[in-house]
Amino acid sequence: MLGKILLTFGIILMAILFLRKYRQDERRRLQALTGQKRGALPSATTDTKPPLSDYRFAAYLFLTLMLGGGSYLYYLRWQDETSLVTVLLHRDGSASPVTYQVYKNQLEERAFTTVDGVRVTVASSERMEVMGL
Repeated sequence: MLGKILLTFGIILMAILFLRKYRQDERRRLQALTGQKRGALPSATTDTKPPLSDYRFAAYLFLTLMLGGGSYLYYLRWQDETSLVTVLLHRDGSASPVTYQVYKNQLEERAFTTVDGVRVTVASSERMEVMGL
């Protein structure tokens, strides 16, 4: 966990240093351009718009796609975990199984909690069959 945090801070620090260096280079380029042509207006053919705005647009687009994709995947996971499944509990000596409705995220290895809130623990002599997975 600490490694992930340090990696994130390292990437942020590298991005800040890159942007700072880019801005300094851009200022030097603009100063050199205006120093050569004192008093002259820049012509219409020279593009003075820095390409940093393109990078910002790409960064915001990437951030939007990542947040949207993550939200969608989280929603799909939540929807899957809250789906209802049917649990059939086969007991020794009983002809028909006992049926329970259970949320998928409430299933455990040898126990489950029903929709009504009843906690059921499966004995070693019983067999649990899950329908709808």
